[in-house]
Amino acid sequence: MMTRLFRPALRLLVGVVLVATAASAQTGKLSGRVLDANGEPLISASVLVVGTAYGAATDLDGVYNILRIPPGTVSVRISSIGFQTQLVEDVQIRSNTTTELDVTLRDEVVAGEEVVVTAEQPIVDITQTSTVATIGRDDIAALPVQELADVVNLQAGVVDGHFRGGRLGEVQFQVDGVSVNNPYDNTSTLTLDRSVLHEVQVISGTFDAEYGQALSGVVNAVLRSGDAGRYEASFEFFGGDFLSPGNDSTVVQTSIGGRDSIATVPFAPYISDIDPLARQNFQGSISGPVPLVPGTTFLLNGQRFVNNGRFAAERRFVPTDTSNFETNQFNPTGDGAIVPLGYDRRWSYLGKVSNTLIPNVRLDYQFIGAVRDRQGTDYAYRFNPDGASTQNEFSLVHGLGILHTLSNNVFYELNLRQNIFDFSDYRFEDLGTLPETGTRVPLPDDSPYAVAGRPIGSQNFENGAIIQGYDLGRFVQRTNSYVAKGAVTAQVTNVHLVKGGFEIQTSDVEFGAPGAVQAFIIDGRQQLGVLRDTLGAQVIDFQPVQAAAFVQDRIEWGDLRVRAGLRMEYFDANATVPSDPANPANAIPDAPESFPMDTSPKVVLAPRLGVSFPFLDRASLFFSYGHFYQLPGLGTFFNNADYSVLQDLQQGNEFSQGILGNPDLDPEFTTQYEFGFKSRITRDLGLDVSLFYKDIRDLLGIEFIQTYTAAQYARWTNVDFGNVRGFTVSVDQRALGPLSTTLDYSFQIASGNSSDPRETFNRAASGDDPLPRVAPFDWDQRHTLNATAILSERDNYNITGILRMGSGRPYTPSLGTGFGANLENNSGRKDLSVVVDLRAEKAITFASLSSTAFVRVFNVFDSYYQNGAVYNDTGSPFYTLNPERQLNPDPRRFAEPRRIEIGVSLGGSRPVRR
Repeated sequence: MMTRLFRPALRLLVGVVLVATAASAQTGKLSGRVLDANGEPLISASVLVVGTAYGAATDLDGVYNILRIPPGTVSVRISSIGFQTQLVEDVQIRSNTTTELDVTLRDEVVAGEEVVVTAEQPIVDITQTSTVATIGRDDIAALPVQELADVVNLQAGVVDGHFRGGRLGEVQFQVDGVSVNNPYDNTSTLTLDRSVLHEVQVISGTFDAEYGQALSGVVNAVLRSGDAGRYEASFEFFGGDFLSPGNDSTVVQTSIGGRDSIATVPFAPYISDIDPLARQNFQGSISGPVPLVPGTTFLLNGQRFVNNGRFAAERRFVPTDTSNFETNQFNPTGDGAIVPLGYDRRWSYLGKVSNTLIPNVRLDYQFIGAVRDRQGTDYAYRFNPDGASTQNEFSLVHGLGILHTLSNNVFYELNLRQNIFDFSDYRFEDLGTLPETGTRVPLPDDSPYAVAGRPIGSQNFENGAIIQGYDLGRFVQRTNSYVAKGAVTAQVTNVHLVKGGFEIQTSDVEFGAPGAVQAFIIDGRQQLGVLRDTLGAQVIDFQPVQAAAFVQDRIEWGDLRVRAGLRMEYFDANATVPSDPANPANAIPDAPESFPMDTSPKVVLAPRLGVSFPFLDRASLFFSYGHFYQLPGLGTFFNNADYSVLQDLQQGNEFSQGILGNPDLDPEFTTQYEFGFKSRITRDLGLDVSLFYKDIRDLLGIEFIQTYTAAQYARWTNVDFGNVRGFTVSVDQRALGPLSTTLDYSFQIASGNSSDPRETFNRAASGDDPLPRVAPFDWDQRHTLNATAILSERDNYNITGILRMGSGRPYTPSLGTGFGANLENNSGRKDLSVVVDLRAEKAITFASLSSTAFVRVFNVFDSYYQNGAVYNDTGSPFYTLNPERQLNPDPRRFAEPRRIEIGVSLGGSRPVRR
């Protein structure tokens, strides 16, 4: 399988080397005016970014513009004949953003005189036209976070991956400006460790026309690069485990049948057994110039991450054990070992090579990916852990790129990337030696599934735990996407920075069950067999095409900032659907003939507009508006899209075929409005207030199609809807002495006709009224508060604390069990949750290396509850009024216990000898 995926990767690499095109670089702009002591513009003054070739000369108005500067902290030297040279240090450059630097030069008194000043970064960027959070490398290092997702979830308006009330999968994840989303389900193919991140931009409001295939937000991760002037190396290790002594189970008082009683609820079994290496991370990186290759730098990073999870299992049984469930004779042969119940083990790697040998041209090649094996936490297998299925994952994103500067005011970028994602979920890949023909065949004796039999448990033993057999689930998903993206950026005038470009993505998406293992009646007796080469038991393959073109104008006119753009999206599913949905399988006699009809290409236009007007030198009002489109995950498009299963459709078995796929779906659509206020209240205190509204249409949902025989079936369509309104308030206090703080509060009301696209179908299949009702979404967390405090002394110590508070999300209350027991959908509210995380680090002396020792504590106060699942009849995660369910509680309802990690990081650098 790996060989089949690597071959096209190698072909891509060779082809791209020959044409020298691909992965783009994320850059920022530096702009401003140079004046003399009398306030008059200085003409032809030189402005240079120290240590680079980036620079410009001022025009007749003393204005300069420098494009394509990599993000980070730089020093800028400004000089003019007869005037003091000024060196401005600590100038912050951010991706896709203009940094303003106005300078006044005084008359030169002593020849060669240079004045050094430190740039003061504004506490709030009042030129932004929407809500954008930019988190730099130093900020990330100070936080108690490990991965990109941890950084994103700390931003205002983001709740566990939901951006401002949107569904999951509505965010575009990019690495260095190019999408790394898997079109199968619109999630990121990569898990990025903080060690490889140079900068993270989280756009939770409206966003430019450059970004597409997203309804709720954009996350752009800018990766580190090598430095041509020095070799750098770093290493980090930490180990840790959960620390919640005595909380293997907890005792709660319940009221069942009107009588008070005591119940023991498993919180985290075996949590008292502490293993300091249950969670461990090794990562190292090295970077610098490539020896003997002029103008070339490199970066290599590797990581090994192990997480053995918070749950443990007792191996009392092995899958091949046999027990007599009729007489309750159980025969365990396991070794009794305590092993992880659910784990995650990952090797991650990154490489990046850049070359600037050709004048005005920067060439890059980078690869980033991971090999991962894990096991989900299936509590039913807590005494038979070897019977649970395992998941294996391989991901690779790689490509070559060119950034070519045509003049000081014009450059273009070309990129070509390949995104590979290969996922499998089963206990065994090999089913044994099967007959060459046959749709339903018995498993051979050499199949491990056949040896163990189907998974079985008994309510008479540990409340139904599975003690025999293997998990029979089987699923694979493979995506091989090629992404081509190009853009031209031109500073047309001092006012207009125009960018236009295109993006094309072709994908080979495969998914399905490579043979379904089921219990059949074969030769008069029940035994395990394989269903294959039929719907639900085969891997299907599709090759859709997506494309886009955009133009974006960044207008910087005096104090006014305008970002206006237009994006065109194109999608061709490259598939067929029945021409007459009322006769989908063309099997109804005397009905109009139905035939496979090509899906229609979809073309949409998405205007974007953002305006910021500073009405004071330290405050601005902003407004933004945009149309945003995104295709549902292609796995939903194509799954169960073979309408031949309906050839025998009759009333009474209307929903037995599940939900039929629909490759002719339209993109989902959201209109966003945002209005806000930004202000530098004082030099060290900033305020950002944003009001937003989202009108969400054409979301993925269900329609019921009636055939000519009056039978019905369900298929996907664009029918669900919703809206979100709310506001965010962010306060940022820059360091006063050693202390700096941030505080953000979000209020939102997110509601619609269904939280899950399958909700309407599930109601209809269970006999409930399927008519849509507007109700709060499952993730409608009305109040969210994030507070961060940092106590720091440079090169000495750093202590960071984060408090996260969330009001209760909705749940559907019930009165008893059975038909009609549930009350109005999502009419109940869970309890408030509060979580505190800490990180402390201390610089230590170790030879000539820069080193720190650190400790991180997550969930400091060991909170059991963090807006997780609750029992519908009580609203509590601890107890239910149903005695049978109370006897078999699932501890996955509870939050992760307190976790402590202790580690050390080492780093060093050596300048290159010239």
